[in-house]
Amino acid sequence: MAKVDYSAVGRRKKAVARVRLVAGDGKVTINKRDIDNYFGLETLKMTVRQPLTLTGTTAFDVLVNVCGGGVSGQAGAIRHGISRALCKADPELRAALKLSLIHISEPTRLQLIS
Repeated sequence: MAKVDYSAVGRRKKAVARVRLVAGDGKVTINKRDIDNYFGLETLKMTVRQPLTLTGTTAFDVLVNVCGGGVSGQAGAIRHGISRALCKADPELRAALKLSLIHISEPTRLQLIS
């Protein structure tokens, strides 16, 4: 039986996150560590979970490899990667994610705001 697997790359500042969504119950694993062990601040955990809570998605486990940048940039890169992977899983979610400015990368966001 084939495994359902969606992958995407997210970027923010100097951080790059490779994100995989696999069938599961919503567990987030970053660099082989649980999200609670990786990020100490609740705001960073909230940033990472934002695309999942916005779309109400709980059917996927999130597996992340992230490198570069600081913790804030890494959280933003993971959020961007999750958003892109969710759009691959269900293209109808793109409108909601784009409306909240999660789905677009930094240079485009700056052009939209200016």
